Amino acid sequence: MTADFSLLIKTLLAAPLQVAPQQQIISDGLKSYDYVELVRRVERLGSALNRCGIGQGNVVAVMDWDTHRYLECFFAVPMLGAVLHTVNVRLSPAQIAYTIDHAEDDLILVHTDFLPLLNEVMSLVTRRPRFVVMQDDAAAPLPETSLDMVGEFETLMAAETGFAFPDFDENLRATSFYTTGTTGDPKAVAYTHRQLVLHTMGILSTLGPMSASNRFHRRDVYMPITPMFHVHAWGFPYAATMLGLKQIYPGRYVPDNLVHLIGEHGVTFSHCVPTILQMLLTCDAAQQVDFSRWKVVIGGAALPRGLAEQALACGINVFSAYGLSETCPFLTVAHLDPADEGNIDARLKTGRPAAMVELRVVDPNMEDVPRDGVGVGEIVVRAPWLTASYLKDAAATRDLWHGGYMHTGDVGRLEADGSLVITDRMKDVIKSGGEWVSSLTLESIASAVAGVAEVAAIGIADVKWGERPMLLVVPSDTGKGGPDDVGVLRAAITAAYRRAIAAGELSSWALPDRIDIVSEIAKTSVGKIDKKQLRVTVTGDGELTPVS
Repeated sequence: MTADFSLLIKTLLAAPLQVAPQQQIISDGLKSYDYVELVRRVERLGSALNRCGIGQGNVVAVMDWDTHRYLECFFAVPMLGAVLHTVNVRLSPAQIAYTIDHAEDDLILVHTDFLPLLNEVMSLVTRRPRFVVMQDDAAAPLPETSLDMVGEFETLMAAETGFAFPDFDENLRATSFYTTGTTGDPKAVAYTHRQLVLHTMGILSTLGPMSASNRFHRRDVYMPITPMFHVHAWGFPYAATMLGLKQIYPGRYVPDNLVHLIGEHGVTFSHCVPTILQMLLTCDAAQQVDFSRWKVVIGGAALPRGLAEQALACGINVFSAYGLSETCPFLTVAHLDPADEGNIDARLKTGRPAAMVELRVVDPNMEDVPRDGVGVGEIVVRAPWLTASYLKDAAATRDLWHGGYMHTGDVGRLEADGSLVITDRMKDVIKSGGEWVSSLTLESIASAVAGVAEVAAIGIADVKWGERPMLLVVPSDTGKGGPDDVGVLRAAITAAYRRAIAAGELSSWALPDRIDIVSEIAKTSVGKIDKKQLRVTVTGDGELTPVS
């Protein structure tokens, strides 16, 4: 033994065994066990994977729902020195095939529900990985498949007793996953053991000491509502495990069941994108559950004012955070100081930088924009957990890191207290007559209008002005959208914009020329509004589905 102490993912398991060994981890409908059993299962999984030939440098992919199995893979795979590839099961078969080849997967752990998808994917894959099937009923017969199947997840683990995970360099790659950019193939980001441990500490040292009601602390009951494949479920499973929290893993995302689990287990802390929260608030079960103890971090997209008002009316402590796939992702979070508890604007702000995050707002010459809450520029960052590169893509890496800071592609402003307000994505800013129009501002105002369920603002080509703003709106009840109702809703939204213009909150040229009432708005694979697809659709290469 030496005084050296490497920052390895296995070090995150020491604290819960010491402070909360009997605390429960519940996988809905599947399994419930304590932290002692979690560690035993991680060791058995490590031994089973090792027996399959997995070790340092190998890549293990996972295709599962949000279960205890996924949590165990978060630890066991990188603790072997292997790389955990979290597969985005919502990508197209061709995109999934690309990620399997690009990541160089050696073994794929796949839930039976995804076998039909995987069979289609593997016809496009050049590699020949082996497979372990995951079944909710381990005793059920293995499904028939032409895949090179090693065995069933639980059966393989049951044959093992334990495993001594090795030590290695903390800068060894631990995880990788793929971002869905606006053009080209998905880009691979990767994180080391050191980065993931520091990111975990960044979450805890930022959200823990806050003096407000949106703290993340040892008495919380945690349930993710962000897919485990999406940026390590934003890193909170690692943080919740290190704290020894009671954790609930919901499996499939069925709104009524998610709401039921919140009530049954007293869930106090979750995170999700705005569209998921909207689904939960409008499902039937939401009328029977007390949400007054539930804190919800909104990320992945801006928190619309209307959704925030709806959540607060239900007693939900909702607030914003900010990060990217390339930033692991935690960068900022809203700090609800006691005086801000009733201030909805404080909840909508992207918040203050997390511990160890250096955040700047700069002009095209990389000069700092005044920190006055007015001047806007691109957000650039440095932190010890940001991805160092896009794997096998030197050109994109140079663009990401030019000037020595990571370029987020987001536009925002800094206020005097250090709070960040994001005004748009650089690619989503509407440039009309040389002036910038914030799509996020247009969306936030419209979202607060009664009868608006979802809204997206985009720029459409205009001969005179270059671009003009257009609004797409899904009404609260898409089944009853007659012409008169649609006209009333359009008029209400326009009136809200005119009030904002009169109050000096919106420029007169930002008033949308066109407001379309539609039955749905395109989403990305992680539930964000897909503005790239909307721009293609509106320009005539696809079709919107209007209510009337």
